[in-house]
Amino acid sequence: MNFALLLALDIVAIALLIAVYFRRHRRRDLVVSYLCVNVGVLAVTQVLADSGVGAGLGLGLFGVLSIIRLRSSEIAQHEVAYYFAALTIGLLAGFGSADWLPLLLIALIVAVMYVGDHPRLLRQYRQQVVICDRAIADEQELAAYLSELLGGTVASLTVQRLDLVNDTTTVDVRYRRTSDVRSPHGIPATRQTAPAERRQSWDGLAS
Repeated sequence: MNFALLLALDIVAIALLIAVYFRRHRRRDLVVSYLCVNVGVLAVTQVLADSGVGAGLGLGLFGVLSIIRLRSSEIAQHEVAYYFAALTIGLLAGFGSADWLPLLLIALIVAVMYVGDHPRLLRQYRQQVVICDRAIADEQELAAYLSELLGGTVASLTVQRLDLVNDTTTVDVRYRRTSDVRSPHGIPATRQTAPAERRQSWDGLAS
C-alpha cells in the first residue's frame, strides 16, 4: 500500500474520529490536539520507517511525549481514549505495510470508539463527586441518602473526606439511575420543579 493511499486513509479516519468526538463532547482544544498528534505521529513514523533509526526508538519517544501531554492538563478518561486512538491511527498509517491490514485495524479503532462512547451505551450508569451538607460516617446511611438525592441505586461509594467541624461529607459515588426521563431541554425530569411548586415556594417566602 503506497504512502498516498495511507495518507488519505489516515485523513479520513482522523476526520471521522474527530467528528464523533466533537459531536458528543464539544471541546475544541482537544480536537486540535487529536489532529496534531495524529499528523505528527504519521510524519515522524514515515521518516523513521525510511531511515536507519529503529521504530522502537520512535515509539518510545512518542510514549514519553504522550505522558507529558496527559499530565499537562486534566482530561477525562474517555478523552484519553480518543487521544490514544488518534495516536494509534497515525502509527498504523505511518508504519503501514504492503497489505490491507492497516486499513482493517484503523477501521476497527474508529468503529470501537464510535460504539464504546455512544451515549446510549450504559447511559443510566453515572459517577459523581458529591459534597453532602451532613457528616455521615455510616456507609449504609450514606448510601441511602445518596440514593434519594441522586434518584438511583448506589453501586459503590468512596468517602474522600469526612469533615466533622464543617459538617460535610465528600464522597465519590457510582450509581445507576432508576429513571432517565428528560425534558425537551435535556434536563432530567426528576431534577425539575413544576411551575405550581415554584409559585407555592415563592408565595411561602413572601408570606
